[in-house]
Amino acid sequence: MSLGTGIVLFVIGAILAFALNIQVDWINLHLVGYILMVAGVVGIIIGIILLTRRRRTIATTRTAVDPVTGDRVTRRGVDDDIV
Repeated sequence: MSLGTGIVLFVIGAILAFALNIQVDWINLHLVGYILMVAGVVGIIIGIILLTRRRRTIATTRTAVDPVTGDRVTRRGVDDDIV
């Protein structure tokens, strides 16, 4: 669940809980609204946690001269760090 999905769930839940005055016999819309709001808050928290733990890639290029042959040597490396 992403950050946007959590916000959408929270907004739909708030509309059901606070803005609608419709009575349905087979379901309590206010309770469904509160449940969606809680699910939205959980989704927002999970989305924020996933954004802070994303992978970052660092590309490193090194150029050196080989002392034996005198040729230029280029080495490229990629470091994956989880921050």
